[in-house]
Amino acid sequence: MALHDRPIGERIEALLALSQEHAETFCSPSAWLARERYLAAHPTRILVMKCMDGRIHLPHVTQTPLGIITPFRNLGGIFHLGWPYLGEMLTDAVHEAIHQGNGVLLIISYHFSRGDRSRGCAGFACDADAALAHAYEIRQQAERIFGSDHSHVYPLVCGFETDTNALIVHGDSGSKLDMSDLGPGDEHDLERLVAGLCPDMPADIRRDLMPLLRGNLRHVESLRPTSRELDIEHREWVICIGRGFDFLHLPNTALIVGPYSPDLSEPVATAAEIIAANMKAGRIPDDGFLLLASTPYEAFGVDRARAELKSRFLSEFAAGVIRREHPELANRMISRTAIVHWPSRRLELLEHA
Repeated sequence: MALHDRPIGERIEALLALSQEHAETFCSPSAWLARERYLAAHPTRILVMKCMDGRIHLPHVTQTPLGIITPFRNLGGIFHLGWPYLGEMLTDAVHEAIHQGNGVLLIISYHFSRGDRSRGCAGFACDADAALAHAYEIRQQAERIFGSDHSHVYPLVCGFETDTNALIVHGDSGSKLDMSDLGPGDEHDLERLVAGLCPDMPADIRRDLMPLLRGNLRHVESLRPTSRELDIEHREWVICIGRGFDFLHLPNTALIVGPYSPDLSEPVATAAEIIAANMKAGRIPDDGFLLLASTPYEAFGVDRARAELKSRFLSEFAAGVIRREHPELANRMISRTAIVHWPSRRLELLEHA
């Protein structure tokens, strides 16, 4: 039986087991060496602004080792780089990369469905043009902060078509490169195509974009002969709020709300609406859903204590929004609060106060 179809208790147990397995794998000598080797060959820091939609999992669709791509998630991929917490985190990540002598690839993503408009992005009422326009607004904000010459930070608008899992790279003057239009024979021509599409992209950043595009090309090709009816529809049964959800590398499982927006109530309410719709449509059992709050910490002592406090706040806040906006769904809510030791990716459940 697929995980989505199991009773809620079994689903939660499986998810927590996955987190433990992920931490063990992440800390293994082989995984550590794989990350170090990848970063030695491709040192560009990759940051992604993306939707909370559980169908969009870039490490999975680009065949990239976990821990390489740093995601920033919010409803619809809707961000404003003037948001205080988001702006600080983004600039800190850029400064860290620059101080190490590396450039930054800032992927600004949006998503849509070609097969059915209603499977598009809820944050933009399934309007792909509006989502794309917003992505370009974020790009302009990034240029104001990091420079319009793109010498050190390259803001790249990138679409994600959920029916095929294909990336769509947008260049200047409306030009684009749709990975679903390519085949295995085009893999060696990708760098030339991207150079023509984005002529101002620094060579080192373009070099480090190539593994993602090649991985996506192979991923899309592997899906062509398969039936994906269950994957392209929403089937999420978890609402995550906070950060530190690297272990959730199962597509279409969780809606992840990052703690960036000054008003978190809107993405939480929308996530609850999607869960309720999944239950109503029979895509997941109606016996419950999981609300999981998490905050990463680096060091013991004050940093860990603050992470605990933050996770408890996020959990209580999200639960309150769900009770207010979706009282019937709230009766099926199972809440768990956690912190994550970031160097080891180990998830630690907290006792309810």
